[in-house]
Amino acid sequence: MSAAYRNPLAAASDLQDWVAEGPVAVRDGEGGVVLSSAGGFDDHWTLWCPEVFGDRVRISWEFSPRAEPGLAMLFFGAEAVAGGGIFDEGVAHRDGAYPQYHSSDVRTLHVSYFRRRWEDERAFHTCNLRKSPGFHLVAQGADPLPPVVDAREAFYRVEVVKDGARVDFSIDDLPLFSWTDDESTGPRVRGGRIGFRQMSPLIACYRNLEVHPL
Repeated sequence: MSAAYRNPLAAASDLQDWVAEGPVAVRDGEGGVVLSSAGGFDDHWTLWCPEVFGDRVRISWEFSPRAEPGLAMLFFGAEAVAGGGIFDEGVAHRDGAYPQYHSSDVRTLHVSYFRRRWEDERAFHTCNLRKSPGFHLVAQGADPLPPVVDAREAFYRVEVVKDGARVDFSIDDLPLFSWTDDESTGPRVRGGRIGFRQMSPLIACYRNLEVHPL
């Protein structure tokens, strides 16, 4: 099956048509694109893919942490709560501050992984799936990713499968959680945009993003 979207993320130019919210810094790296914050310790960002995807997709990319602390996240199925796109007129302005994404007028799912921003996250590593609006923690699994010093610039394949109401998450083919939306936390997330997010001061390298229809 052909990919709905494929981006090698081999150079900064591969992200030139993506939409940045917040102070994201993009540069070429060895084997991928290096993403970080261009601001200070509390200046986080989101970077949106220009494509809109359907309700049944397999999203995969390769991730390599290069400097911590910080946190990495993927938004998927993002659309306006009122219907339509997240960039439509009337949708609230966003500049990278997290509450604008989890408790505003955007409906989305987001999985956070490599959660090393705060001391309690570093003491017990988990991957979290949240549903917005409302900041609902709907699924959680162990995070197998090593710290930067042990990763040694290795890449890890991260995969999200959204099959309608069901979400499966894995890293290097290791299943970490599965969840099915029963709509007890509001209408389920359907098709929409995907976006990478990082919490400063994380520096990470990405490559080989693919989105396949199921």
